[in-house]
Amino acid sequence: MVTGGQALKKFHDVVCHDCKSIKLTYFIMIFASVHFVLSQLPNFNSISGVSLAAAVMSLSYSTIAWGASVDKGRIEDVQYGYKSPCTGGTVFSFFGALGDVAFAYAGHSVVLEIQASFSSTPEKPSKKPLWKGVVFAYILVALCYFPVALVGYWAFGNAVDDNILVTLNNPRWLIAIANMMVVVHVIGSYQIYAMPVFDMMETVLVKKLNFPPGILLRLIARSLYVAFTMFVAVTFPFFGGLLGFFGGFACAPTTYFLPCMIWLSIYKPRKYSFSWIANWICIALGLILMILTSIGGLRQIIIKAKDCKFYS
Repeated sequence: MVTGGQALKKFHDVVCHDCKSIKLTYFIMIFASVHFVLSQLPNFNSISGVSLAAAVMSLSYSTIAWGASVDKGRIEDVQYGYKSPCTGGTVFSFFGALGDVAFAYAGHSVVLEIQASFSSTPEKPSKKPLWKGVVFAYILVALCYFPVALVGYWAFGNAVDDNILVTLNNPRWLIAIANMMVVVHVIGSYQIYAMPVFDMMETVLVKKLNFPPGILLRLIARSLYVAFTMFVAVTFPFFGGLLGFFGGFACAPTTYFLPCMIWLSIYKPRKYSFSWIANWICIALGLILMILTSIGGLRQIIIKAKDCKFYS
């Protein structure tokens, strides 16, 4: 929600730089309006086209981001040191950055949904094609993100924005296109992240609370969820802080220690064997990561909130 709103605002400001400024809140609401419609799509198969478009856009705008940074070159008096004047601030910023990494390279619960749709037999288990897909996905993500990180830092140092496309302004037409690519990407991302939540909500409402299944339930439940996320976004439109907080609080468990706990409970490896020790190390590190990154991200949100004029 926040990223989509920021990208729409940047597109407006680049294309119509002489126009009257419009609040970020309104752009987030415009972005949310798309999801009130798309959230009514019934399942993962129905959003496959949106997902494909999002993947193509991600590769495209990340290439534009580092390419435009190379074209711009290093800014005058570029600084590569720590932004925080004190050690404590630097340490907490480090925790927040770990949350960013956890978010960027998270193994989301969507992976389990995808694997569940694969046909699996003892001769051809689903884990083989899924493993190839995961390896390909992580390589592709690395090819997208690492050039942006390295070239962006070289060009702007510690003055770079959380979203590098907000920092860039020229060539104007290319930056405008790149920001619209971001909008398409996060439209797809939102739906992919939200679909398991929709499924969980509707399952609870039908099985536990005895709501009748159907279009009306889907319309009300999913619309309320979209409205809630829109409200959170317009209240706390802090890209970096939210990324770090949710990277630790939401993505670290599904990536770093819950899979290990599932493995231990199902396969029950021999105590103090290599598998047993390796999994418990991952669980311990994952818990530490979740706690520290959540603290770092929450601190960034609080710091930004102190100087922020809400709903502006």
